[in-house]
Amino acid sequence: MNTPHVVVVMGVAGTGKTTIGPLLAARYGVPYAEGDDFHPPANIAKMSAGTPLDDDDRHPWLDAIGAWAHERAGLGGVVSSSALKRSYRDRLRAAAPGVVFVHLTGDRALIEDRMSHREGHFMPTALLDSQFATLQPLEPDEAGVAVEVSGSPEEITDQAVAALADLSGASS
Repeated sequence: MNTPHVVVVMGVAGTGKTTIGPLLAARYGVPYAEGDDFHPPANIAKMSAGTPLDDDDRHPWLDAIGAWAHERAGLGGVVSSSALKRSYRDRLRAAAPGVVFVHLTGDRALIEDRMSHREGHFMPTALLDSQFATLQPLEPDEAGVAVEVSGSPEEITDQAVAALADLSGASS
């Protein structure tokens, strides 16, 4: 896949969106935007306190990510966003119809272990169960691929690039 696509790296907290997103962007030579940077301060405070966000909290955040993706349409870019529900991905697609999703997936125990070792992030491991409960995996009619996160960041990025190339070839 040669982006002018905007790729949304999605998945529950701890799957490596912030690690894989920049690697994917570098591979394609396009900008990366950290989805967490689009959260208003009230959302960060809520999550830091261990309170899951509700849809009303997420809408302005999704709209801000969608606006960034829309601005990058035809130019390419990679942005991270949990995009856990189909309705959230639909909202992103409404703003930027050409977005393609890379769903980082993995075993809950692996993801919890990774979360427990990261420093300086506002999302506590206590919210992982709510993330998995909310998650609606990509459906067959959604442009995107699922990539397992059990390997190294470089291996995961390689898998994502290959899966996106297959997706691009299948859609042309």
